[in-house]
Amino acid sequence: MLDEIHVRDLLLRAIIGLSEEERRDRQDVLINLVLYTDTRPAASTDSIDQAINYRTLTKRVIEVVEGSSFFLVEALASEIASVCLQFPGVERVQVSVEKPGALRFARSVGVLIERARQDA
Repeated sequence: MLDEIHVRDLLLRAIIGLSEEERRDRQDVLINLVLYTDTRPAASTDSIDQAINYRTLTKRVIEVVEGSSFFLVEALASEIASVCLQFPGVERVQVSVEKPGALRFARSVGVLIERARQDA
């Protein structure tokens, strides 16, 4: 059984969408991550060397999102999952990407994907 590390409500800006305006102006995207790992080595040693450095991981996600230019939230979510799975110890990841205000009368629209290291 794997443990979970959560990164909640990471609000970033990205070029995402199909329309001319969406291709020109950065828009808000709301990202949530669940990193599946075994935290026992870190817990028993109390050492960052045995842990997933989620600060470093999150900084890398921010770089990728803010430098991206995807048409679809599905593609952005998949890229974020790939970044997370590059970190040693992350066996599986769940990525939620929402685009607030994308649909009239809806707070947001988004996707939730899950990827595993063996799928990468």
